[in-house]
Amino acid sequence: MPASPSTARALNDRLALRLLQQEGPLTAGQLKQLTGLSRPTVADLVDRLTASGLITVVGESGEQRRGPNARLYGIVADRAHLAALDVRTEGVFVLVSDLVGRVLAEASVPIDPDAGTGPAVEQAVAAVESAAKEAGATGAPPREGVRAWGSLHTVGIGAPGLIDPATGDLRDSAGLPAWHRSLAVTLQERLPGARVTVENETNLAALAEQREGAARDRDTFVLLWLGHGVGAAVVLDGTLRRGASGGTGEIGFLPVPGTATLPSATDCGGGFHSLTGAAAVASLAAECGLPTPATPDGPGAAAAVRCAVAEVEKAGEAVPGAVPVSGAVPVARPGSGAASASAMTAAPGQAGCVAPPRAQLDGAPTVTLPSDLPAARFLRILADRIAVGAASVVAVLDPGCVVLGGEVGQAGGAVLAGLVEERLRRMSPLVTEVRASSLGGTAVLRGALLTARERAQDELFAPPERSGG
Repeated sequence: MPASPSTARALNDRLALRLLQQEGPLTAGQLKQLTGLSRPTVADLVDRLTASGLITVVGESGEQRRGPNARLYGIVADRAHLAALDVRTEGVFVLVSDLVGRVLAEASVPIDPDAGTGPAVEQAVAAVESAAKEAGATGAPPREGVRAWGSLHTVGIGAPGLIDPATGDLRDSAGLPAWHRSLAVTLQERLPGARVTVENETNLAALAEQREGAARDRDTFVLLWLGHGVGAAVVLDGTLRRGASGGTGEIGFLPVPGTATLPSATDCGGGFHSLTGAAAVASLAAECGLPTPATPDGPGAAAAVRCAVAEVEKAGEAVPGAVPVSGAVPVARPGSGAASASAMTAAPGQAGCVAPPRAQLDGAPTVTLPSDLPAARFLRILADRIAVGAASVVAVLDPGCVVLGGEVGQAGGAVLAGLVEERLRRMSPLVTEVRASSLGGTAVLRGALLTARERAQDELFAPPERSGG
């Protein structure tokens, strides 16, 4: 059945707005060419979108041709302001952007672990308020009970823990600060006209890597988050999968060999977290004779990995751009320090890029590193630990691609990704490419911002349809 005139107009308007968002300012003629619509239809939609305040004339095109110049139309970016929050155990990072995603302001605040729920929430809210004011998100005079920064249209929050799929709320999780759950509620109270949404941090990181990062060419992949804690996000056929209880990717609880105990329903100690969490990475660095991070958190663990990679790359300078890959090394139990002295091989590639295809790894030139190089030993053991968890995910989902995200994943770059991929080749018959994150610790904020922008645009980009056209 053909669409009604009002529905057709709404669809055409949405298409034009999406093109303006993706391509930037366009003339009516360019919109006609890109949409395939007739000239009168494009003229009508331009008039409608201009009258509704969604687009405006932002310049002229065709200065070199005879006759009047064509008007360039662009989205009214300040029609709505958006906020993105990355909520960590130790603090909050905030971005505020306009409707097209241009970042206007940033803020961050550390939060003392001993701070009570009320003070912690107030500190986080103050950071949002500060960023909103800096961005000029003040809008019209506030209604009674709404602060001057209340013109934020949508707020996207990324937080660790499980999201209840029925309510969209952050579930009570052992080991996470109580203020995390209170933050979204408080922001909604302070911003009654805004849409406040919460999503698991690893899921948001995966969305960002899919849109802007290492998985832009993949419809199916798994993001393995390596930071203060560990987690995973699963994208199958272009869709993020959350699971029946919102717990898809809680890989920190995965029972694995190499630990002294088993995890419980309330504690991931003894699970995959015990092998690859920030504290475990810092401890492993000390066991291997590397400098110990000042703090065993995500940034501290990333610094240890980054230093180790630099040493390994320096030792392999005989082959420019080499990507070291380990041989088979048995998984070491925490504290044992056991590892083989197998040589590392290298294949052509560029440090910081994705690991080379398997065909390139086979028969690649070999660089032998000193068997007593602490950095190489550290990276081999860490890669083996990561591969244990990744192999379980690969065996069940066969994603074809695993992205190592988080601060540690980004710090390890192509070196760590190559080590993990080589280990997976020996553990699984399923072809799996391992890539390093290109967004790292910023992925959660980017994912929260992308999500907030999409939700705001879904509402703002369809006024004719809602009003009956």
